[in-house]
Amino acid sequence: MHTLNQHIREQTFKPVYLLCGDEPFLKNSYKKRLKEAAVGDDGMNFARFEGKALEMEALIRLADTMPFFAPRRLILIEDSGYFKGAPEALVKYLPQMPDTTCLVFVESVVDKRGKLYKKVKELGYIAELGRQDGAQLAKWAGGILGKEGKKITRQTMEYFLAMVGDDMENIRTELEKLVSYTWGREVVTDQDVEAVCTVRISNRIFEMVAAIANRQGKKAMELYEGLLALKEPPMRILFLIARQFNQILQVKELAGQGMDRNAIASKLKIQPFIVGKATAQARQFSHSQILSYVNLCVEAEEAVKSGKLEGRIAVEMLIAKEY
Repeated sequence: MHTLNQHIREQTFKPVYLLCGDEPFLKNSYKKRLKEAAVGDDGMNFARFEGKALEMEALIRLADTMPFFAPRRLILIEDSGYFKGAPEALVKYLPQMPDTTCLVFVESVVDKRGKLYKKVKELGYIAELGRQDGAQLAKWAGGILGKEGKKITRQTMEYFLAMVGDDMENIRTELEKLVSYTWGREVVTDQDVEAVCTVRISNRIFEMVAAIANRQGKKAMELYEGLLALKEPPMRILFLIARQFNQILQVKELAGQGMDRNAIASKLKIQPFIVGKATAQARQFSHSQILSYVNLCVEAEEAVKSGKLEGRIAVEMLIAKEY
């Protein structure tokens, strides 16, 4: 991101950019910043295409067109699918494209082995904008609060991130709520976070698994009913429970190999604070117990798909462990 920020700040643009990765907030933010820096509000020299229906001939004609009374033309292309299988014409065209044109691709899925990916890497710049780790998120969120004249302790920031998750768009929304709620006060507290921030769905799943581990069937069922009230489909809840148990199993196995929290987080590509929570849960189960629940999740899914059970009942039976 440092290189991308430098290009934007100095207005020294490459002919082609690829913004990819699994953090939508960053991709959306940088596509807007690139547009603002390159062409601003100049609608004559900006074009946007989305989806796989883009006609290659039309794109090349537009890219060949000189900008209208401006130094450059910017073309934004989103979710084209070209980085899974690019037209040969586009790969051959890029080296010939006028230096007054800048192409910006924003893609959800890319194949790094593909010809277009390699060509963009050769001629332009590829920004992989993935999920940020806990330290980066804390620094970013703290910066937002700081601009609003707010202060927050490290402990409260960790509590906040554990509650709202690692999605940056969601974090920004929750920060706006905190700023409004603490109007007239400087310090954000745990009580403020608890009062106004919304617990994400996966955290409720975490609480359900904790209740199952502690044999608190009533609490687990109440949490489940709460998710249903929020219109969460039973099969999605089942998927999230299965994912949580799989995560606990992986964390337990890696910790048993002597890996620390940061190493496990890097290996599993999850946040360190999530590893910490999973580690605490892993201590409550034996390896065989976790594996048993993973298998129960698989059996529940198969029972629903085969028509033996209705989704809601399957999850209730899993919580009660009455198979």
